[in-house]
Amino acid sequence: MSDLESAYHWLNDQGHAFGGPGLEPRWTSSRKDAVATAYAASSRVWFTLSHGTLNEMYYPTIDRPQTRDMELLFTDGETFVHEEKRDFMYDFSYIDPDAPAVRVTGHAAGGLYKVTKEFISDPHHPVVLMNVKIEAKPEVLAKLKCYALLAPHLDGGGAGNSARSIRVAGQRCIVAWKNNVSLAMGADCGFSRSSCGYVGSSDGYQDLNRNGKMAWEFGQALNGNLAVMGEINCGHTPHFTIAIAFGDGHHAALAGMMQTLSTPYELHSKRFIEQWHRAASPARLGAYSTDGGRLMRISHDIVLTHEDKTYSGAFIASASVPWGASKSDDDLGGYHLVWTRDMVQSATSLLACGRIDTARRALVYLACTQQANGGFAQNFWIDGTAYWSGIQLDEVAFPIILAWRLWKVDGLGNFDVLPFVEAAAAFLCKYAPVTQQERWEENSGYSPSTLAAVISGLVCAADLARAGGKADTANAFEGYADWLEAHLDEWTTTTEGILHPDIKRHYVRITPPAPGEPFHNDTIPVGSLVIANRGPGEKNTFEAREVVDAGFLELVRYGIRRADDPLMVDSLKVIDHTLKIETPNGDCWRRYNHDGYGQRKDGGPYGGWGQGRAWPLLGGERAHYELAAGHDVKPFITAYEKFSSIGGMMPEQVWDHADMPEEGMFLGFSAGSAQPLVWAHAEYLKLLRSVADGKVFDTISVVEERYAKAPADRTFSNNTEIFRTTRIVSTVPAGQTLRISDHEKFRLVWTIDNWGNTQSLDSTRISANFFQADIPTGIDQVGVTISFSLEYPEQGRWVGRNYDVAIVTPNVPAPAPVSAPAEIESEDAAVDVVEDASETASTPKPAAKRSRKKT
Repeated sequence: MSDLESAYHWLNDQGHAFGGPGLEPRWTSSRKDAVATAYAASSRVWFTLSHGTLNEMYYPTIDRPQTRDMELLFTDGETFVHEEKRDFMYDFSYIDPDAPAVRVTGHAAGGLYKVTKEFISDPHHPVVLMNVKIEAKPEVLAKLKCYALLAPHLDGGGAGNSARSIRVAGQRCIVAWKNNVSLAMGADCGFSRSSCGYVGSSDGYQDLNRNGKMAWEFGQALNGNLAVMGEINCGHTPHFTIAIAFGDGHHAALAGMMQTLSTPYELHSKRFIEQWHRAASPARLGAYSTDGGRLMRISHDIVLTHEDKTYSGAFIASASVPWGASKSDDDLGGYHLVWTRDMVQSATSLLACGRIDTARRALVYLACTQQANGGFAQNFWIDGTAYWSGIQLDEVAFPIILAWRLWKVDGLGNFDVLPFVEAAAAFLCKYAPVTQQERWEENSGYSPSTLAAVISGLVCAADLARAGGKADTANAFEGYADWLEAHLDEWTTTTEGILHPDIKRHYVRITPPAPGEPFHNDTIPVGSLVIANRGPGEKNTFEAREVVDAGFLELVRYGIRRADDPLMVDSLKVIDHTLKIETPNGDCWRRYNHDGYGQRKDGGPYGGWGQGRAWPLLGGERAHYELAAGHDVKPFITAYEKFSSIGGMMPEQVWDHADMPEEGMFLGFSAGSAQPLVWAHAEYLKLLRSVADGKVFDTISVVEERYAKAPADRTFSNNTEIFRTTRIVSTVPAGQTLRISDHEKFRLVWTIDNWGNTQSLDSTRISANFFQADIPTGIDQVGVTISFSLEYPEQGRWVGRNYDVAIVTPNVPAPAPVSAPAEIESEDAAVDVVEDASETASTPKPAAKRSRKKT
């Protein structure tokens, strides 16, 4: 006998519902009007709102949605059935400007009745509360009945849910469960009737629309996609509170629901708001807004709301499933995952708001999530479990930058960041300049935005290492950054641009890896890239010079390039010519041309292909550039505010074509992707702080002092050419040092006279997984060839071939890297080729000579 049967009164009024398991489950609208939670860490529940109704609710962590949606339906049993999200016009407001407590007022057609709802969560327990007040003429109210219809998607999905109507402590309510997660829904007045059904066949929505009133009272529905419904007689109770509680087991959920309902709603509401007043949004930043600080306050609360309460310091990208209404249970992640890129943007925005302790929590969480090799998973669940596993170098660099920022404001407390920073920086040195994926998570190669983060991260790491007494480590990281910066424009620009009639040289979105380099795609023409998500029959392979994005603005943002750099100015002309969209709300930009990640051209949802739309976030990035250039950014701030939803939520994308009312698409307003995008809210907060300071908040002083100067004013010059077995160079300018780097300890054996004489040198350990050895060259050695090989003494093996690097006249561009002996397949894949078994011996003899026949 189950605990429901033994401990509670099971109401098996009409037995088991028919039509199981129901329709294939789907999530719901991604266009949220609000995301909220109690400020207290003890209330481990989050809820979202859209179209005036409840959507996903998350428990016990913010990456675990437990419901699809919950709404009210109304009928007089004779003449009408009204569904809130389809039949009501509604007004949305926050009960208090400094708290995410929401009031929604819905109006039935013809003013027949009015429904006012307030949404909060229990300030201390995982219970969502909806306080409802119905106003109508007495004769209307006497016949009116309200039905609370909820679709549980417990334990991460709509399939396999079960539910029963029960009576507990004398009141009728509903309990649903899946695995070890339970949900209880009830009202302070108790439901007069209830039913559990399968979606699309026996659920309450089908009942009311088929019968005009509640005719079914199914006591249970097991193992399916469900919707449960409870009835309230408005004539008897026009003002009531509904509670939806969660727990690890039925008793926890039911007891939590009843305990919360035992306290008057007004007291819960007062405590909820008082808690959020402790969060204290930075009022001074509101003075630089153009909406009286409204979006500033909402953005501050939204960023805070997306921090988990069990895994303190973990921030997800969005409590949303993009295009959720078209997504099934197979889409487990949505955006309720941790991306270190997004998370560091959130933490940095809170740092801009003066929340040093919150930013430190984020950094400590990331340090605890760092992988053994120093990197981070592409994204991961709150508990650190990887979801996708791509290598994105900016996601490794950003935590270093966050650590440096906290250090500069004396915000690290007792946390020693150096081991964490060294490991991450060594990972960058292992892979940079080639990233497997850039910030749009789609292509490999040389990305201006990724390299901006990597260079900045390495300089920050060097600054921290030097302060920690590790001068050699600092010099190595700084030297690697200098090498990247010296080649930056060479790697990431085209001189044969075709997108603007007057501009040939400009930054590109990404330069694909050359043959032999890591992540090279040998199935497409060299110098080309495949763009994902293109529609059926559409071209998807383009030359790098044909595809641009504005990621190069990060070079100005962090202090690597000046805003008036002619290459920067010309590249922006190409961006505006290619990607800029004018809308009634202001200018907006697409990610890159030929993008397929967005609403389809017919207005339908993205389903693996579509048309990339304009991103308000990119207007914020452009505004930061304009501020650095000394221009007025108020129009950008106003546009940002206008792009937000009725509840102040910033969409990831807005519709950027003519209105399509039949699809709910309007120029300059939210499309169907994620809303809110927390990164966009973070960008707005940092923009206000930047305007308040009169300089870009994200600028890194040590980076700016090193690079954002005319070449004649620099106090250093790059004098190093870096060689790795995974990225081979064939020349080094005379007078520069040839630096061999590897992630394993090695011995370098080399010659400059065709192996007539040899020299050997043990590599120097810079940090974990980062070793290097230098071969200096003289200005008089033009024409000399350096030949060398590598021995790995701790493994008793040789690399299995020789390498030749010619010393050339300075200032002559080096040819493209030649093929490496093997491509990287994953971050831990072997990259060495052994010619034969005899070359694994630990004694070098003339090992380099023996392998020369392979060069």
